[in-house]
Order: sequence, then structure tokens, then C-alpha cells
Amino acid sequence: MQLIWGFAKKENRLVYKRLRLMIGGFFLACFKGFYGYFYLCGLWFNPYICAMMQIQVMKSKLHCVTVTQAELDYIGSVTIDEDLMDAANMIENEQVHILNKNNGERFITYVIKGERGSGVICLNGPAAKLVSLGDVVIIISYVNMEFETAKTFKPWVVFPDTKTNRLK
Repeated sequence: MQLIWGFAKKENRLVYKRLRLMIGGFFLACFKGFYGYFYLCGLWFNPYICAMMQIQVMKSKLHCVTVTQAELDYIGSVTIDEDLMDAANMIENEQVHILNKNNGERFITYVIKGERGSGVICLNGPAAKLVSLGDVVIIISYVNMEFETAKTFKPWVVFPDTKTNRLK
């Protein structure tokens, strides 16, 4: 085999002995086999891969906010007061996990902006069936980052007033 993805020519076999490619989120190693052609092998432990490893960590958290509305006849999402979004460093259309403290439900949706200063937490669409007005929920967003960076990362955690959903 003369060529693999246009990188490894036969005359450069020593240079390309261990060429690592990232394909579809998985690491594959390309190396010269005993019979003069290239093999694709699965992931194995080595320092190069550990240096590139990413993990998912909590980015933002609105701890204990009260559901003020639930609109079943809507496409979907959660409407959050813009002041709360700014305090928790959340943006519109960001994926969030919602944890209902009253009934234990956990689900994933996305954020849309609510009126600034209103204290609104409105579950829209099918998510409206998973909460009741007055339920206390926790809203969390996550981010992927390098393992070493994650060790020193500090998330935005906001503790608004549970009764009014306004910043203290």
C-alpha cells in the first residue's frame, strides 16, 4: 500500500511509523506493520493521547430557582430571566440540564432569554409536564475542556433568592 490518506508514502515509512489521527472523536493510530503495509489500530494508553484528553465539567449553575411558569403549547426549552443568565454566564440556545428537587426528574433542554429582572423560570413544551408551578429546580450547563485546564477551572455558581428568583 503506497499511501494512507495521502500522508504515508513508502519511502517515508520511518517518519510515519506512528502517525496519530483524530477521526470522529476517536483516536486511531497508523503505523507500519511487519509485512510492509499499514494497519489501523484502536486507542491504547500513551502520553500523547493523555495530553489531548478532554473531559466535561460544570460550567454554570443556577442553584435552587423556583418554576414560575410551565407552557405546554410551545416548541421547547426553558426561559430564564436575563439577569440570571448573565450572572451564571449562560447564553441563549445553550444546552442545560434541569434537576427537579421536588420530584427527582432530570432532563436536558436549551435556554431562551426571558425578560430582564422578571425572575422568570418557565419550562416550555414537553418539559412542562415534568414540573409543577412552584417546584424548585437546579439548572446546570457543562463545557468540554482539556484535562489539565479543568483542574484549575472555576465554574459560575449562582444562589438566587428561591422565592423571587432574583439575585441577592
